Amino acid sequence: MTANNARDDWWKQAVVYQIYPRSFKDVNGDGLGDIAGVTEKMPYLKALGVDAIWLSPFYPSDLADGGYDVIDYRNVDPRLGTMDDFDRMAAAAREAGIKIIVDIVPNHTSNKHALFQAALAAAPGSPERDRYIFREGRGEHGELPPNDWQAMFGGPAWERVPDGQWYLHIFTKEQPDVNWNNPDIHAEFIKTLRFWSDHGADGFRIDVAHGLAKDLDSVPLADQPADSIQQGLCHDGTSPLWDRPEVHDIYREWRKVFNEYDPPRFAVGEAWVVPEHQHLYASTDELGQVFNFEFAKANWDASEMRAAIAEGLDAAAETGDSTTTWVMNNHDVPRSPSRYGLPQVTRAPYHQLAHDWLLRNGGTYEEDRELGARRARAAVLMEMGLPGSVYVYQGEELGLPEVADIPWNRLEDPTPFNTLRNFTDKGRDGCRVPLPWDSTDVPAVANWSPAPEAGHAFGTGASFGFSPATCPDGSHAADPHLPQPLWYKEYAADAEERDPESMLHLYRRVLSLRAGLLTATGDTSTFDWLDLGDDVIAYRRPSTDDDGRAFVSVTNFSADAIALPAGEPVLASVPLVDGLLPQDASVWLLQ
Repeated sequence: MTANNARDDWWKQAVVYQIYPRSFKDVNGDGLGDIAGVTEKMPYLKALGVDAIWLSPFYPSDLADGGYDVIDYRNVDPRLGTMDDFDRMAAAAREAGIKIIVDIVPNHTSNKHALFQAALAAAPGSPERDRYIFREGRGEHGELPPNDWQAMFGGPAWERVPDGQWYLHIFTKEQPDVNWNNPDIHAEFIKTLRFWSDHGADGFRIDVAHGLAKDLDSVPLADQPADSIQQGLCHDGTSPLWDRPEVHDIYREWRKVFNEYDPPRFAVGEAWVVPEHQHLYASTDELGQVFNFEFAKANWDASEMRAAIAEGLDAAAETGDSTTTWVMNNHDVPRSPSRYGLPQVTRAPYHQLAHDWLLRNGGTYEEDRELGARRARAAVLMEMGLPGSVYVYQGEELGLPEVADIPWNRLEDPTPFNTLRNFTDKGRDGCRVPLPWDSTDVPAVANWSPAPEAGHAFGTGASFGFSPATCPDGSHAADPHLPQPLWYKEYAADAEERDPESMLHLYRRVLSLRAGLLTATGDTSTFDWLDLGDDVIAYRRPSTDDDGRAFVSVTNFSADAIALPAGEPVLASVPLVDGLLPQDASVWLLQ
């Protein structure tokens, strides 16, 4: 067990590794990652040095939205395993000293969920219908939706059922929004939180945490702005859908459930809210933590990164008992080595250029992979030295770039199919491609050419160790559910294991030093900026160094190498040159 995990408040400084189960490791050869695959790779995760794993949804699902359309909240998708598999995985995690965080999706269910099926079978106005958000339509015969809201993934946000009523779905039509004014919904999720806590979950990640409470009655639906769903951050609590004050009643109710356990369970909320509201969700009277996405949004620019750090620290200080979170990557954003390897356009809407690049299969802008990798290495040190928790997305420790040229007919994300396709957004599949584990398990070049203008090829018949060579019945394993590019060989875990200068070895060294020098202090608030110029981010923190020296992190965004402050370098993202820190590099010092 890590020293951090011996504390009841382990989550305040945890390094959490996000697993997207369907793309992590497949043990039965069906092309989908599974729970047993997580168990198999527990030694890898222990060697990496993480404190916890966060499992993205692994529940029964029709995969209309990557598993976030949940059919049964208290079971495992049969394609991913069984509850016995989950219990074995939880036992393996406990033996490795690793905590488990389970993803909870409380804003909506699948349209195949038993409660929604009951709602469809019941009459309008029935108690069953009241568990969801059904409304009458407009027009002479109710043939028009209640208003013109557009869903997050495109298309109308209302779907009509055979008896003429319409139900709200902020995301896909397969994800009907539940009605949190109904006590049955409260009881359903309290039961779910206890179920997974009893099966070994130490905490929860709350999907769309700012969207549960809704007010669709104070203002007539037909008078609501058409862009209410896309309006974004709301400062005054007047949005009918997002960040409403009533949502905190739900989380205070959940906190009572968390506190039934010893140590208490915690949760981290995916809450896209204004910074001054983050502390409400992160209060230890509610969830405990909230995601800070500013790193994931920032360009490789000193001013943007400095602002991201400052906002995170300020939000944590306002909360008091909580800590901030640092996130460079997750299952919803293009991978950072590609983001940093593309041209950097400051003050543009975040990821606009990356999404345009993806939309055109990686053909619009040059991706400088060497530069992107260099910057990603520097970012690791800059991020990991900060006080608070760090969330690492699977494959980040391998330095995986985004897969930009997945063929359109192989995409799974709903976004491109609910919008105008190549005039809008290609979706999030590029960061969800199954991981490469074995550089010798090289696929053959596929017969189809997905994106010749990008100059890449995909494979078939093998999977870089993601799947076994054969299924348990002796048949050939299926191809991965998303195609892997042949250049994945360079990033396979076994190849990086053999290279002491690889991203994998850098992450291991960073996590080990962080645990020994920083986490062990228990100090999550002391932080001092160092002024080394506008193009340098430098800060100092207490350390557990035997000689009483302080920890210093320096990241150089300038065009020239810079002189370092006094101190002993203990780790650098690239070799120092004559004692100088090169451009796009970071170093840790003790002084």
